[in-house]
Amino acid sequence: MKKLTDISPETKSLDVVADNLERLKGLFPELVTEGANGPAVNVEVLKQLVGDKTLTGAEEKYGLSWHGKRAARQLALTPSTGTLRPCPEDSVDWDSTQNIMIEGDNLEVLKLLQKSYAGKVKLIYIDPPYNTGKDFVYPDDFRDNIKNYLELTGQAEGGRKISSNAEASGRFHTDWLNMMWPRLRLARNLLRTDGVLVLSIDDHEVDHLRVACADVLGEENFVAQISVQSNPRGRQSDTFLATVHEYLLVYARDIDRCVIGGAALTESQREEFDQFDAGGKAFRLLGLRQRGAASLRQDRPDMYFPVYVNPHTLKVSLEPAPGFTEEVLPRKSTGEDGRWMWGLERCKKDRHLLVPRLIERRGEFDIFVMDYLEKGDAERTRKFKTLWDDKKLNTQNGTQEVKDLLGCAAMSFPKPVALLQDILQMTSDGDDIVLDFFAGSGTTSQAVMAQNVVDGKKRRYVLVQLPEPLDPENKDQAVAADFCEKLGKPRTIAELTKERLRRAAKKLKNENPMFAGDLGFRVFKLDSSNIRAWEPDRDNLDETLLAHAEHLKADRTEQDILYELLLKMGLDLCVPMETKSIAEKDVHSIGGGVLLACLATKITREEVEPLAQGFVAWHKKLAPAGDTTCVFRDSAFVDDVAKTNMSAILSQHGMSNVRSL
Repeated sequence: MKKLTDISPETKSLDVVADNLERLKGLFPELVTEGANGPAVNVEVLKQLVGDKTLTGAEEKYGLSWHGKRAARQLALTPSTGTLRPCPEDSVDWDSTQNIMIEGDNLEVLKLLQKSYAGKVKLIYIDPPYNTGKDFVYPDDFRDNIKNYLELTGQAEGGRKISSNAEASGRFHTDWLNMMWPRLRLARNLLRTDGVLVLSIDDHEVDHLRVACADVLGEENFVAQISVQSNPRGRQSDTFLATVHEYLLVYARDIDRCVIGGAALTESQREEFDQFDAGGKAFRLLGLRQRGAASLRQDRPDMYFPVYVNPHTLKVSLEPAPGFTEEVLPRKSTGEDGRWMWGLERCKKDRHLLVPRLIERRGEFDIFVMDYLEKGDAERTRKFKTLWDDKKLNTQNGTQEVKDLLGCAAMSFPKPVALLQDILQMTSDGDDIVLDFFAGSGTTSQAVMAQNVVDGKKRRYVLVQLPEPLDPENKDQAVAADFCEKLGKPRTIAELTKERLRRAAKKLKNENPMFAGDLGFRVFKLDSSNIRAWEPDRDNLDETLLAHAEHLKADRTEQDILYELLLKMGLDLCVPMETKSIAEKDVHSIGGGVLLACLATKITREEVEPLAQGFVAWHKKLAPAGDTTCVFRDSAFVDDVAKTNMSAILSQHGMSNVRSL
């Protein structure tokens, strides 16, 4: 039976360095060698493999560089020592919901999510600090980020005051980039191959953020920079020009797999479909001749060919035929040879959509395409533009939405729900996972629920928000702090987020009583691992050994331990979980039997046989598709004989992955 400790790979978040080395070895076995301090990458060989002719000399390349980038990269690669502790008492519909809200430093949380959610998230939307000199920039501590986080949020003694990133510091952009880069790097790993990253930002850091995203995601995966009119009246406090807009940066995980959806047609656009076929379906006529750029014959010679028209029946043929006496070629008004927008094969395939019309002023026929309002079962959409100027996107709408829900303006400049719904329409058309790791007031979650009501999808959200303390003495935070005080909750931004989720869900249910979708959420809180780390006191080794006889922390529950197992084994935090009594001990089945765990505090020799046989019987009934891992509390076994017998019985019945904590 393999014993799991705080240094076991199974008890840690994904080791990105080890994973990268394995990928390199898989692609280029000759690239990774053994060095004095472990695996080493031969950079000279790498240069040869990619055809780099500059095998010597200083490394020079185009890109964004700043002091601390190397440390930021290392920070992203360092595994987390934390866990996520379940909080059913703060949650809504804990047993049935698929939505998640996590309190914690998003850097550590992103690390912990790597095993369970890598390659599974369709949309990541973030509204990070804009680095205005007043907003908070996370001061990451490379040595112990969990300790750093607990101190910053007042959960540990010797806490440090959270401060803003003053422009006078001399490290203004550097501090911000050191905060953003590792988070972007970890977020990229979570995206599906067809996933999309959308970021809100303003002029302070938009240029740096674009280059950082190109560095992390690849410049070729840039989709668009959208200007969003957030303040139509303009910010009159600006020095020269009154700013009316912010930006959305849109990046694909893989531009070749990316699909960007469209917006619903406006009323005037719908009115363009003013003709109807025999079945009553609305359509409009579009010219088959290509217009605008690349519309000449020489641009696409294969799209220059004749279409034949029967002037009596108004039918078309793509080959000469009796009665089809009019030959139509795609000539431009200038007399030059143009081209069709469809090739010959497409025209043959959709010939039923081709319609000839006599152009009286020219005395000749032209060819049009029947363009239907509905495509299949769905109504057509229009492409989103790079300028969003709808008044529903005004920032003051977001402020009013929070005020309507909470009864006070508890958050500064929250994004309006309509903005996030447009982003969802653009990037998510299925039952997708949507992640926001700068959750703020929780607009993303409200938008996900609201859009599910509109289109009947089953999107689920994962929010991450730092429980940043609210200072009642700070005039900008006094209203929010007072609101938390009235709720009887800790004065933190995360508490505002959770309360908005509760009230937004209730409002949606009241307005849509027939909606049966998911309006709940599970709350988890970042904390240190449930597994006790080895911290010897060299002046008192006897007491240290006794204190570490139990490897699990005394103040942690079975539920705490089970969810850490989920994270470390790469299972979804909302995976089905079932508990039953076997040999008078609670046994937990997770993921339909992928994990079977008994965390009883004592297992005697006599109890091993009935407990093991109960495991075997339940495993047979569950019939999981993959291998099953069985986990026990190491200190529970009365002696090594009991532990060995348990492992032997389970192995005899095909369950060889037996672990102890």
